[in-house]
Amino acid sequence: MLKKLELSEENHRELIAHCKLREIKFLSTAFDLDSISLLKKLGIKIFKIPSGEITNLPYLEKIGKQKSKVILSTGMSTEKEIEKAMKALVKSGTKKSDITILHCTTEYPAPLNEVNLLAMKSLHKKFKTDVGYSDHTQGIEVAIAAAALGASVIEKHFTLDRNMEGPDHKASLEPNELKEMIHCIRNIEIALGVGKKIPSKSELKNISAARKSIHTSREIKSGEKISENDLVMKRPGDGISPMKIKSVLGRKAKRTLPAEYKLTLKDF
Repeated sequence: MLKKLELSEENHRELIAHCKLREIKFLSTAFDLDSISLLKKLGIKIFKIPSGEITNLPYLEKIGKQKSKVILSTGMSTEKEIEKAMKALVKSGTKKSDITILHCTTEYPAPLNEVNLLAMKSLHKKFKTDVGYSDHTQGIEVAIAAAALGASVIEKHFTLDRNMEGPDHKASLEPNELKEMIHCIRNIEIALGVGKKIPSKSELKNISAARKSIHTSREIKSGEKISENDLVMKRPGDGISPMKIKSVLGRKAKRTLPAEYKLTLKDF
């Protein structure tokens, strides 16, 4: 099966030309040392390391010597194995800042209860690198969740038809599904924002309508001291804030104030 599906150098060149025409960044994964040399010859700038090669030291060293950006998939791996692979890459010449670690569950399709998506955040904390997610689950929701958790790379298998022969098709997306996943991830990227809690531009106009001001609950005579029972918090929020109620209590009204009246600082 693998021999039948093998892509030649000419196939790669044809795909690279097509990707360039469609403004898609071409990527191919080497599974042996000769293939690394071929990809270098073809001008590949990013080397993707599949999960099965993370314990292949000669392979890792050769990738490391390319001094390119690296995407390291970590299916089936322990943190210790990832640490050793990272050391091999960095020692061979790749900058740690050029490595992106992909969390992954190597099963096709991957069961949801074995995804362990929060491990992606643990990898980011431990290795201080960009992280992503190589998704083998069915559907698009886990990949979208990964984007929401900070994935800078999403890998997803893609097929024209899930009924085609081969092991990976059932865990792959068809064209419309891939388009929908990308659309959702782009929306998530926008929605993530700057990470600081501040009022947004669109909601500023709603502050007055949504919040409350201090109003009178009954008529208060001129000179009468204001007590808590004399007050009620009502919309709109363009008067004295309820957060300042203690500065109002015990004050004397300068004039008779009607019931349901929005207080101002001039009233006492």
